[in-house]
Amino acid sequence: MWRKGIRRAAVLLGTGAVVLLGVTAPSAEAATATPHGVTGWTQVSETPEFTPMYNEGVATVNPPGGSPHQYYTGTLSVPLDLVSSWNHIGDPDSSKGYIFDDFQYSASNPTSKLFRVTTPSGGHYDYTHTLVSGEEYNNSWVAVSPDSQWMVNGEWDTMNHFLVFPTPVLNSSTPQTGGALNLAAYLNLDHPVRDIQGCTFFSATRLLCASDDTGTDLYPTSKQLLQIDLPHALDGTEVTGHVTSLGQLPLSSICTGNYEVEGTDYDPATGNLRVLIIQPGVCAAVTELYAFKLA
Repeated sequence: MWRKGIRRAAVLLGTGAVVLLGVTAPSAEAATATPHGVTGWTQVSETPEFTPMYNEGVATVNPPGGSPHQYYTGTLSVPLDLVSSWNHIGDPDSSKGYIFDDFQYSASNPTSKLFRVTTPSGGHYDYTHTLVSGEEYNNSWVAVSPDSQWMVNGEWDTMNHFLVFPTPVLNSSTPQTGGALNLAAYLNLDHPVRDIQGCTFFSATRLLCASDDTGTDLYPTSKQLLQIDLPHALDGTEVTGHVTSLGQLPLSSICTGNYEVEGTDYDPATGNLRVLIIQPGVCAAVTELYAFKLA
């Protein structure tokens, strides 16, 4: 496993589950349905997880010849060989058993982003993207298209576009063992979005994105689940997506304070849409893993 250098620790959660740091684990989703405010989706579970290991993102991994499982990233997931320069890991994605992680530079005046690809056999390759003019240094999430050829990436703040790259390794136009990764195109948005923490492909022409937006100036609610519809599947050229807010993600806790919406994942095999939300205030040691299915 590519994070074998990270120290391991067992954490006993309130559910009685033991989680090992640095180990991918199947999700333990409850069966009880609960209400929510997301149009078109029904919440089917809510599972508490230990924040330092689960607070950044989630991806469904389908290894060749193996069993599908969920891969999680958290504050403690930055590999030791990267942590001195790349101190933040975002919401990952996976395609054909490959895992795609995104890292943010820790020093002042950053000029690049890092993407690490972990192969089904456990090896890894690093790809560095040099920021283009006007590009934010934040590296919050990646989402790989269903055909595995294109990797969409998000910045921070209020944005009217996403970034599109050829998917490292899986797109033959990229170096096959690491190297430079150049921007292919912009995925423009017909309505601004703010503080997107994770996106996932629902289909070749639809993404679902989790926003940590605290305001209501862009959409009627804060902390939205956004749907972005494309006129056609990505092909490496500029395209404009139509943005729709599906409403506010679940914000429920015994504690008060600010919630933080994090990564998201859609698994077409099960129909599960997963979203991670850090609990507010003194409950921040817990990240809630919500699962939804189409209503």
